[in-house]
Amino acid sequence: MTQNDSLILEVADLEVNVLTGIYSEETGKPQPLRITIQARYDIADRYDPDTPLEASKNYMDLKFAASDGLPEGVHFKLIEAVGDHICETLFVQDKRVQAVTVKIIKLAIAEGNEKIGITLHRERPAQ
Repeated sequence: MTQNDSLILEVADLEVNVLTGIYSEETGKPQPLRITIQARYDIADRYDPDTPLEASKNYMDLKFAASDGLPEGVHFKLIEAVGDHICETLFVQDKRVQAVTVKIIKLAIAEGNEKIGITLHRERPAQ
């Protein structure tokens, strides 16, 4: 393993309804978001065919952080707060997560093929 090696687990284009932003304030309805999560993870020296599943993060943990891990009924005024909640959930779940990047696209306000949203990147807070 070299100093430049890295492992990034990803869940892409997960569609989730979240109470957020002006859309939810005006309509009282959750806003549809398309969320992609990348988690930089501690990397092993090597992954052999018989490396156990516990040597990596479960992809379903990433999906959970962006879906069932979001508190029901909470209105996140900013989508940045949604991203922060996802990052914090992953940091708490597993100490091997070094950094998280969350890309959130607001589907309800797009008028064409444009992608309106944010990308938030957080490094694990110093302990």
